[in-house]
Amino acid sequence: MHVIEVDSVQRWTEDLRHMTEVECMCVLQSKPIGVDEDAAGELIVSGAGAASDHVTRDNLQTLLKRALVVSTELGKTFQRLERGRWQRVHSTAVRVNCHVRSLIQEYSTARNAPPEMQKYEKCLLEKCMELNVITERCLHTEDEYFLRSMKEAIHEILTDLSDSFSHMIDMALANEIQVRTSPTVEEGAVVALLKICRQDCFSSLYADALRTVASICCVEEGITQLEKVDGILCLADILTDASCAETTRAEAAAVMAQITSPHHTSTQHLASFLESMQDIVTALINLCETASCGEVFLLASAALANITFFDSMACEILLQLNAIGILVQACRDRQRVDTPYSKDQVVTILANLSVLEQSSAEVLQEKGIEQLLLLLNEKPSSSSPSESAACERVQQKAAVTLARLSRDPHVAQTAIQLMAVPRLIELCRSPAERNNSDSVLVASLAALRRLAVECPDSITPADHQQLIKPRLVDSFLLCSNMEESFV
Repeated sequence: MHVIEVDSVQRWTEDLRHMTEVECMCVLQSKPIGVDEDAAGELIVSGAGAASDHVTRDNLQTLLKRALVVSTELGKTFQRLERGRWQRVHSTAVRVNCHVRSLIQEYSTARNAPPEMQKYEKCLLEKCMELNVITERCLHTEDEYFLRSMKEAIHEILTDLSDSFSHMIDMALANEIQVRTSPTVEEGAVVALLKICRQDCFSSLYADALRTVASICCVEEGITQLEKVDGILCLADILTDASCAETTRAEAAAVMAQITSPHHTSTQHLASFLESMQDIVTALINLCETASCGEVFLLASAALANITFFDSMACEILLQLNAIGILVQACRDRQRVDTPYSKDQVVTILANLSVLEQSSAEVLQEKGIEQLLLLLNEKPSSSSPSESAACERVQQKAAVTLARLSRDPHVAQTAIQLMAVPRLIELCRSPAERNNSDSVLVASLAALRRLAVECPDSITPADHQQLIKPRLVDSFLLCSNMEESFV
């Protein structure tokens, strides 16, 4: 009996570490402290005009911040579930439950939730409870078959929970904007959030609102909503407004990166984008140049990288704005470019700019060939699969850029003088150097062959026989079957 009591107490203290703060908030925030009923009534009556703006702003800010917390915790739960870290899965599920209950309690206290929204609230609470129960069961077993079956069930519950949460937040945001504007308005969350970004009184909420818009615009429906209300013009206004905080402009860049992603099948929304192309591209490259941290640079450069894919005019504008110099300098600044992910964006832009003939002179002037060779040596600093994949993309695109630029004999000569050939041969012959990536191999072979055309003497007879003379596919098959370097 004593052992059971100790185990129960230990379990309670472990769970308490994750529950205390949000549980206290859930209880305390639902009770007025030191305010009687009459005084509370007076506070409500006085909430007109500027005061009502303040109340609406506070409600929106609370809603957006709570929504972000819940979304983050749901993302962590998905990740930990994939890794089979059951203790972490359960503790995160507990936090999700507490934050969802707090959010619903807070919102219900501030507003009367519409009936449709109440349906999603009920579903959310049921799913949260189901998630808690099932993840707790997984803590008490080591049966692999049971855990595998539970993993699928938990994934389904998390997916349903995420969908219900998204619908509830959409309706809550729309409801808040209706309170601020007109009670008869019916609109989606993107429309509501962009209304926030068009009102000076909500300037403190811009960054939170834009972050939510970026999340919603990962699907086509969100982009369609954005287009309907001239959302791209709104984003352009924010990006070009020097008085806006850097965080706000960075979040606008994040939305821009999302809606210009090559993964979207529909490009209808790009028609209105072309109208503001000059202003947007100028604002983004300026943000890259002045970014105070790596995150801001990553968001701005990601947007630029996507933009350079779908219109050559963007590349021409960037060349006029000294983008190559700005990006090469940024690569030398660890405060701005501190991860393979940022370097991936930079080398993507350089690869797309290298299609233009006039880019060669710019690259040479800014000592960009030296930077490309450094990028060819990019290696992950951890065992993270995503970081390894980013390093592969950096190597591949650096080789592609070098191949394109080496059409210019001056570039080819410079690359050879800087020992580009030995590194490219190493990437071809040593699978470990390219992390067994076929795409890096193909790009390296292409760059090597381009340099061989301009400077045949730079390649040894043995390398020429295996890497240059055969068909590209034959050299590829030869190198892809090598287990060790022959260099």
